[in-house]
Amino acid sequence: MHIEFSGAAQEVTGSCHILRVGNRTVLLDCGMFQGKRSESRAKNMQLPLPVDEIDAIVLSHAHIDHAGRLPYLVAQGYKNNIWATSATRDLCAIMLADSAHIQEKDAEFLARHRDEIVEPMYRVEDATRTLERMIGMPYHKWFDVTDGVRAMYTDAGHILGSASVTLELREGDTFRRLVFSGDIGRSGLAIIRDPQPPTTGADVIICESTYGNRDHESVDGAREQLARVVRETAARGGRVIIPSFAVGRTQELVYDLHGLRREGKIPAIPIFIDSPLATDATSVFAMHPEVFDHSEDLVRRTRDLFDFPMVTFTRDVAESKRLNTLHGPMVVIAASGMAESGRILHHLRYGASDPRNTILIVGFQAEHTLGRRIVERRDVLRIFGEEVPLGAQVEVLLGYSAHADRGELHRWLQAVRAAGAADGRDHPHVCLVHGETEAQEAFAERLRSDGFRVDIPAPGNTVSL
Repeated sequence: MHIEFSGAAQEVTGSCHILRVGNRTVLLDCGMFQGKRSESRAKNMQLPLPVDEIDAIVLSHAHIDHAGRLPYLVAQGYKNNIWATSATRDLCAIMLADSAHIQEKDAEFLARHRDEIVEPMYRVEDATRTLERMIGMPYHKWFDVTDGVRAMYTDAGHILGSASVTLELREGDTFRRLVFSGDIGRSGLAIIRDPQPPTTGADVIICESTYGNRDHESVDGAREQLARVVRETAARGGRVIIPSFAVGRTQELVYDLHGLRREGKIPAIPIFIDSPLATDATSVFAMHPEVFDHSEDLVRRTRDLFDFPMVTFTRDVAESKRLNTLHGPMVVIAASGMAESGRILHHLRYGASDPRNTILIVGFQAEHTLGRRIVERRDVLRIFGEEVPLGAQVEVLLGYSAHADRGELHRWLQAVRAAGAADGRDHPHVCLVHGETEAQEAFAERLRSDGFRVDIPAPGNTVSL
């Protein structure tokens, strides 16, 4: 038995790990690489292994950097099961179709404006066929993945339906237990439940490390900061422009803005959710109240968490364009979360130079993305080939991150280690993935000082189980 690290190894995107047990092969995630277009396309088109060698796929959650290449596998002939939680399956139905649509439109644009023939990595029909391969499973129930491999999901608290995965592996007389963290969320995030570490321990843990070198401000602190930014920007007559992930972060922001208005902490200004995908994702959230955190006051007090008088969901292009003709203070939330594509680019081109406005960053921004350049407060932003001076104020609220910080990651790993004490699995081998070099090295040092055995695998590295 061994695990090979194919994606999100010493980087953040493209999550994909190859598990081999006997003559069976299982993928843990198969996500899309993001960043520089030419480099990421080349990496995305390179399959982790031939599809006829893959016996099953176990998916941690629906974010595109974890699920985005699944339709490409299906387009290349993959016909076996894809395991996921039920909410993840429902989110993938809209997210993978949206990803395919964007690729088709990009290909049309290149053909029309640059005389380039570029085939989409996959099309909408491939995304539809991918859903036919997906099997939704509940949390805390063992299921047989393939011969010699069974798995169980626990709530990772990252986005709706997100999961950590415990896998039990048998090859002859050898038995091993592997835990894959997926992306671990934070305690106290709006709507969804807190992360639940697996309770069975592990021989090997594949653990994300996105924020392994820093601590976030508190979730409550981020909420208060959001209120401050809205108040101050509204007082200047400006707009708050928020690049936001359409799934998870947008719903969390709408939820908090709803609560803040009920408490009288923000003025009654228009809030526009300018993303068809976010609109559809909000509908999926409403379909799954069974995974909401029912200890939260707003969840208990109203069923209409995302529908209140200030908020408008815009779907068609004409509605989106009209927003840039409006005057007066407002909040505009649009995808994509790293400002690499989508309607947020139009809002930034229109509003990034206006000092009355605020660009509010509420999530991780990978290297080489427009979002990272905004965080770095570059003097000039290049948007649609134009140079746009950055005159708007920039605020960064990392308390809104859906990724655990170093303290939360450390406590999660300690809980898994403690759970393994009963059967001698209290010295797990930790493999850090899904992080940039600086964060991974700092986190590895902290874990080693606490007695963990830690590696930081590079792409193509293998670890024996």
